[in-house]
Amino acid sequence: MNQFKLTQKLTKLFLAFSLVLSVTVFAQEGDAANGKKLFKANCVACHKLDKKLIGPPLKGISEKREREWLYSWIKDNAALQKSGDALAKQVFKDNNNMPMQAFPQLTNKEIDDILAYTDGKEVKKEAAAGEQKVDPKVAIGKKIFKANCVACHKLDKKVIGPPLGGITEKREREWLHKWIKDNNALRKSGDALAKEVFEENNKMPMTAFPQLSEEDIDAMLAYFKVGDVKRVVANTDEKTNVKSEGSSAWMSWIVAIALIALLVFMLFISKNGFLKIVAIIALILIVTYLLFNSLMGIGIDQGYQPIQPIAFSHKIHAGDNKIDCQYCHSSAKHSKTSGVPTANVCMNCHKSISEYTGNGTETEEQLKFYTAEIQKIYEAVGWDADNFKYKENYVEKPIEWVRIHNLPDFAYYNHSQHVTVAGIACQKCHGPVETMDDMYQFSPLTMGWCIDCHKETEVNMENKYYTKIHEELSKKYNLEKVTIADIGGKECGKCHY
Repeated sequence: MNQFKLTQKLTKLFLAFSLVLSVTVFAQEGDAANGKKLFKANCVACHKLDKKLIGPPLKGISEKREREWLYSWIKDNAALQKSGDALAKQVFKDNNNMPMQAFPQLTNKEIDDILAYTDGKEVKKEAAAGEQKVDPKVAIGKKIFKANCVACHKLDKKVIGPPLGGITEKREREWLHKWIKDNNALRKSGDALAKEVFEENNKMPMTAFPQLSEEDIDAMLAYFKVGDVKRVVANTDEKTNVKSEGSSAWMSWIVAIALIALLVFMLFISKNGFLKIVAIIALILIVTYLLFNSLMGIGIDQGYQPIQPIAFSHKIHAGDNKIDCQYCHSSAKHSKTSGVPTANVCMNCHKSISEYTGNGTETEEQLKFYTAEIQKIYEAVGWDADNFKYKENYVEKPIEWVRIHNLPDFAYYNHSQHVTVAGIACQKCHGPVETMDDMYQFSPLTMGWCIDCHKETEVNMENKYYTKIHEELSKKYNLEKVTIADIGGKECGKCHY
């Protein structure tokens, strides 16, 4: 009887413990603020909330689909389709058979957070960076300055032309209007000051701007007088909700260790033979699973994010400034590798951009940080920003970038075949790089991941050079759609030769 009571107590303890774990891990409400960050990091390349992009709009998606179904779809939609799920097949068909990236790395809690954001739940607002109230003419003048003058001038120091900050205190307004509209005509008229300014700046000809109106020039002069208004960031007591990459993995380990400890406790305390056998079997299964799971992760560097010698932000360049990926990685469409851009590519823009001005939401510390990173490029190539020229006899210092994406030597991959022939976007493999400040390995880059993509990706049958081949393939396989896997995309020799 005592033995039965002990077993009964242990069983109740086990059930209570499991219930507590379930409540702790799974019953938390979605955090819309964290969901917004996860949405931007994983979904924004293909989805918007309110309108169709590559994929459908996601606003209120949890009201249209069951949550458990959404977990399965987001983690591995291809597997859900293969399981015969009718809804998964219908959604795939409704979206023009467009394959969707699988996100097995996302936990149910993280998906709950994303759904909280797509459902429109209130996101706690952080203190926004603002600017002091100034004459609206200054903002207009700044835009005109950036559109016309920034290649040759700065406010506070010489570039090609002299600094323009406070120029209204040195020159008369009427003279500045004439000089900006047509400085060459002003010099030819015999104006002594125009000739003097021309001589002081090494007789460097300046572009005329007859298209600028009197109001446009007045707006610029107002900007030259006031300058850039420093941003003031309000203090906030709200802590930034930053979720570490390994938090979900650590939670799994904590749960597993707790279960193992409970089973060991049952094994040594209980005198019930059947209960001991159950505990032993459960221990073996849990330990085997953990060991197998750990071994299968060897060599998979998903999430790898090394510290680079220069803090190059893809978000600033590809996101904020809309620079095409292939401007820097120009060899991606022509060769096997995407290539690491040379410092000369950086200098195409950064000869004239020596300071980071941001988009209006950064703190002074962030502005100073990225400006200092630009100086590292100058140190590498020997650029004299003050005199706008390269230093003579300067020994250049190579920028030792740390490689992030690295396939094994026995695996062949050709960028041009995927980028040019298949027309695959960079984000398909590298994730939403336009949202990444620090680049990291987004995809697992495993063999199974590549093969799954080959199974899903349809061959473009409208390619006029291969019309006959495509017709024969359609007849051979009796399919409306032929995938890469159907034409040899699963053959070992394609990638291992």
